[in-house]
Amino acid sequence: MNFRHIPVLLDQCIRELNINPDGVYIDCTAGGGGHSSAIAAKLSQKGRLIALDRDPDAVRAASEKLAVYDNVQVIHRNYSELDSVLSELGIAETDGVLMDLGVSSYQLDEESRGFSYHGDARLDMRMSRAGLSAADIVNTYSEQQLANIIFEFGEEKFSRRIASNIVRTREINPVLTTGQLADIVRESIPQKLRRDKNPCKKTFQALRIAVNSEFDHLYAGLDKAFASLKPNGRLAVITFHSLEDRIVKKKFAEWCRGCVCPPDFPQCVCGRKPQGSLVNRKPIEADQNELECNNRSRSAKLRVIERSGYVNG
Repeated sequence: MNFRHIPVLLDQCIRELNINPDGVYIDCTAGGGGHSSAIAAKLSQKGRLIALDRDPDAVRAASEKLAVYDNVQVIHRNYSELDSVLSELGIAETDGVLMDLGVSSYQLDEESRGFSYHGDARLDMRMSRAGLSAADIVNTYSEQQLANIIFEFGEEKFSRRIASNIVRTREINPVLTTGQLADIVRESIPQKLRRDKNPCKKTFQALRIAVNSEFDHLYAGLDKAFASLKPNGRLAVITFHSLEDRIVKKKFAEWCRGCVCPPDFPQCVCGRKPQGSLVNRKPIEADQNELECNNRSRSAKLRVIERSGYVNG
């Protein structure tokens, strides 16, 4: 298995995590081990890195790549279970957490995983290789449910037409491959819009998010990652589309917010203090050199927050 993946915003992540060589770090999305390797290289023998991934292929690849480090542990778990993982390992708090929310190059390029609309493979999209597949959703959900998924998770304005055509097609034969679904989507989009960019991107993104319950896991993972940080510890998150970036931006804003008293109160009575502060006011994006080497860094945004010493009740 060749789990090929070029880590995005690698130098920026390492810089903004402000790594303490003796600290404890979590890579919530080990992937091919690129970010994890760079973090591990900064640690002393006293330091510790825990690398998680829900994809068993990624766990195998990262385990091979990180085997040279004695202080690195690779675990097959979802980052939404971070609190349980830390409890099981006897870790009370961390110095830094990294979350790279992108789909790996391997997952996109390996046709058998069913993520890509460029080939014709079994319609799967399961990061964990378990549970409900994209084919299950496409062939069993109602037309309204499909339209809602495609609109909410893909921001696709032709969601109703796509859903209607999926249902019409599956009444004759089930939609079981990525090629079948891609053809349905293309036929549902006005021809003049197909020339601008691939019309399948939004629908495939929406189904992937639904299959993997990505936003549910993201909300839980963010809360648990931030809660694990010791004072001055940092949480770094890389997003790849506006929906997940909006979630991260909103959570960071909540943690950075202090007083919540009505504006007409003469003085604060709530006593609420900011739990963190933004390391960078604006998200960090790839520079021109990285864009030329890795086209998939084009949409990446890195947001970083540092935890304060305050804990609000």
